[in-house]
Amino acid sequence: MEKLSIAVVGPGLIGTKHIALINQSQTCFLSALVAPDHPHDHAIARKLGVPLYHRIEDLLAARHIDGVIICSPNVFHVEQARICVDAGVAVLVEKPIAHTVEEGVQLLELVEATSAKLIVGHHRAHSPIMASARQIVNSGALGRLVAIMGSALFYKPADYFEAGPWRTQPGGGPILINLIHEISNFRLLCGEISAVQAIASNAIRQFAVEDTVAITFQFASGALGTFMLSDTAACARSWEQTSGENPAFASYPDEDCYMVTGTEGSLAIPTMRLQRYPVKGTQSWLTPFPTETVRVERRDPLACQLAHFVNLIRGTEVPVVSAYDGLQNLRVAEAIKESARSRKLMYL
Repeated sequence: MEKLSIAVVGPGLIGTKHIALINQSQTCFLSALVAPDHPHDHAIARKLGVPLYHRIEDLLAARHIDGVIICSPNVFHVEQARICVDAGVAVLVEKPIAHTVEEGVQLLELVEATSAKLIVGHHRAHSPIMASARQIVNSGALGRLVAIMGSALFYKPADYFEAGPWRTQPGGGPILINLIHEISNFRLLCGEISAVQAIASNAIRQFAVEDTVAITFQFASGALGTFMLSDTAACARSWEQTSGENPAFASYPDEDCYMVTGTEGSLAIPTMRLQRYPVKGTQSWLTPFPTETVRVERRDPLACQLAHFVNLIRGTEVPVVSAYDGLQNLRVAEAIKESARSRKLMYL
């Protein structure tokens, strides 16, 4: 089977990860880059041995492209995705799907009207850990869903902000950069979110953006959730530090960042420790839980996502994270931001 031609827009931090995976793939190859007319980007293109274009329109006019991966700043996502959709080219747009909910709605309407092949880069949806956890929850093994507790507590070093001063300004805080991944996972595990409430603080870093947020969730099923987010916490309870999926991070395999609880049992993620009452109707806080650890094959979810994108282009799979899902995740993130600002419960 012929390899598919893939172009990457924005060879930055996440773009270079996509490029590395494309170059390792047996099913696709890197055809071109799209980036500003900057010496750094020209140097990357020369090193990779691919042409550099400064506009997607020029790329699509000059070359046959099977798929485009958009890794540019958020403000460009919708317009660049629209160009691809109009040209009939499949697109993977990195999260968030759009800079604003209004723009996201416009893109979703276009995708639905044209039946475009578009997925959003919430890569954890492709994690084997998440697949196993969803299977357990959906099987009813935990009984009726009661609650989920989660955390993303980590410490970003000073050079993270020095390399991107925009991260110290509104829109650059951990709600939009980091929490949107957790929202995606919470929706995958517990279903649609119907209301949120949040309190945010910038007391530690004192930037013009939050560094710590406490959030409560209400799900359409009636289940409730809590989440603790901070990028200034010396703690290992985050997905990156517990899942072992990204070797760039120190790994703490005995730690968890999620706990899903039902009326008959609970599942800790990503250790996958499952505790269930052995017989229905015997639930009691006085009764000990038998505990088992569910075995999961750990694989890079970004690589799994790329394989899915190739299969989407070939027509053998449908989107795992659709434009609708990407927009819903953005809606929830924006509602959390507004709740933190207004100190009000926000309904979705």
